[in-house]
Amino acid sequence: MTSSHTDCHYCLQSLCGRKYALREEKAYCVTCYDSLFANPCEECKQPIECDSKDLAYKGRHWHEGCFKCAKCSRSLVEKPFAAKDELLLCTECYSDEYSSKCFHCQKTIMPGSRKMEFKGSSWHESCFVCQYCRQPLGTKPLITKDNENYCVPCFEKQFAHHCYSCKKVITSGGVTYHDQPWHKECFVCAGCKTQLTGQKFISKDEYPYCVDCFSKFYAKKCAACKKPIAALGGAKYISFEERQWHRECFNCAKCSISLVGQGFLTRQDDVLCHECGSA
Repeated sequence: MTSSHTDCHYCLQSLCGRKYALREEKAYCVTCYDSLFANPCEECKQPIECDSKDLAYKGRHWHEGCFKCAKCSRSLVEKPFAAKDELLLCTECYSDEYSSKCFHCQKTIMPGSRKMEFKGSSWHESCFVCQYCRQPLGTKPLITKDNENYCVPCFEKQFAHHCYSCKKVITSGGVTYHDQPWHKECFVCAGCKTQLTGQKFISKDEYPYCVDCFSKFYAKKCAACKKPIAALGGAKYISFEERQWHRECFNCAKCSISLVGQGFLTRQDDVLCHECGSA
């Protein structure tokens, strides 16, 4: 032993026959070394002597016997552990206290296992499945109904409306007509096929018609001008002996005075005011 190791560097007492420790190539007796350099244990607050095992984690130190779970007190030496608010916890206690619970089975989602998150809740990967077909949803598109998740094909099969016209699924929007769902693009005039969404239309024999087509196919014809008398909005017209007139067309055939609300006479196909009819 060199002369520098014959005496304690701090108290200068002889190290012959005594245990000592080296630090930066200087020798210290055990007592001096512990008082100068030993780390205080986080658990028991006592120094960790040089002949004791010093376990360190993020700048903190423990005796081997003090390095244990803060909740169940099981040793963490050579065991996986987690830190929470400066406390060390075994993985089981950490999971019980802090890990997410599966929305479906309510069991803990263990650290390191894969979890799925949706709308603020967590699932085990094996629990995040379609409610109907039970196949994993993973990152597939899904639809939620009554707090249950469905893959899109199953949701459409179980709940989606089908268009009365084309029989395909209505994924958004749509029109209800005679208590039946229709795609907006399928809700068209039965005559000219013009889209009727947002337009005025008239029903006939359970089919919708635009005003022009209804007038063309079904409206009564004015006996005077021969044009259709539109029924939309309850259009007013004059009817007499199976003939109809627009109000503005119901005039004396000779002098053209309006006969609406007036007495009149008929002569063959003509209607006449009393004056012209008596002449």
